[in-house]
Amino acid sequence: MPEPVLEPARFQRRLLDWYDRHGRHDLPWQAPRTPYRVWVSEIMLQQTQVATVIGYFERFMQRFPTLGDLAAAEQDEVLHLWTGLGYYARARNLHKAARAVVEDYGGELPTSSVDELTALPGIGRSTAGAIIAQSTGARAVMLDGNVKRTLTRLHAVEGWPGRPKVERGLWALAEHYTPEARLADYTQAMMDLGATLCKRGTPDCAICPFSDVCVAHARGEERRYPESRPKKAVPTRQTLMLMLHDGRGRVWLEQRPPAGLWGGLWCLPQFDTHDQLHDWLATHAKAPEREPSRPTFTHVFSHFRLEITPQPVRCDELDAVREGGRWYDVNNPPALGLAAPVKRLLTEFAVELAPFRLDNAPGHA
Repeated sequence: MPEPVLEPARFQRRLLDWYDRHGRHDLPWQAPRTPYRVWVSEIMLQQTQVATVIGYFERFMQRFPTLGDLAAAEQDEVLHLWTGLGYYARARNLHKAARAVVEDYGGELPTSSVDELTALPGIGRSTAGAIIAQSTGARAVMLDGNVKRTLTRLHAVEGWPGRPKVERGLWALAEHYTPEARLADYTQAMMDLGATLCKRGTPDCAICPFSDVCVAHARGEERRYPESRPKKAVPTRQTLMLMLHDGRGRVWLEQRPPAGLWGGLWCLPQFDTHDQLHDWLATHAKAPEREPSRPTFTHVFSHFRLEITPQPVRCDELDAVREGGRWYDVNNPPALGLAAPVKRLLTEFAVELAPFRLDNAPGHA
């Protein structure tokens, strides 16, 4: 473990004094701070900022106010409410875990131990610690991205925090500083410090309660820490997305397999080549009318870039309805989980149809 910059009691006192004056006390999952609400918020906050999550969280709680409501829902509806948040495996695991909790724990999250929580899909050690600390007040340690960044700068920890050796040292520091009391406030304070002061890029060291003991600040090397993940070349892939529509505002969608890219979401059929797309149409579409391709655009994932070329084709009828597919009416869209670029294309298509709908409305002169 790196040498701590303060004794635990002094560290906790400084942090909580700052939190009482400047921390975030009105986040929607803080009132009431139930295990279920904290759990959903923690999953949403992975890889996503608070400002983005708030609206999604409120809509999610309105539809699924209890864990039982979430467990009873269909996955499509869960993914529909998640559309736009990205990292959809989080939503699938949240839904799967809710059903496991209903079956194995009578609908109550097992907050008595980190081990029981981490046995559920999608809950890691840090998330489990945050759930327990914030919803029960019991002592549990958490180490999310904000806390890693703060501890790394405070102690000028060398190496990328994702490396096992570096991460073990950061867990030891987190354990060292975590108090026995005010666990909910302490956990929120650590996250707030990293999110509002010890930010990525340029931190606000002038108003940080730890600026006098921060090793990175003393060296003038705040932006050096934490060290970045070793870079790898980001590959680029290409895909054709078939926009098969029937001229009445319906577009053919197919559900992706449960695992993998856009797992469980509804997407436009995808093809690597025009020949593959042509063969699909020859097999399934009746008298298809191919239209000019739409401009290619890029969708960026964490590990690759996907260049998407939408290919519109008009077809009033399919000869063979494929299993796992359905017509999607852009005029009366069903509640489905959609991949982000597919949602974009369907939204654009609906806008294009709007003048046609108006011109053909009853009584229009």
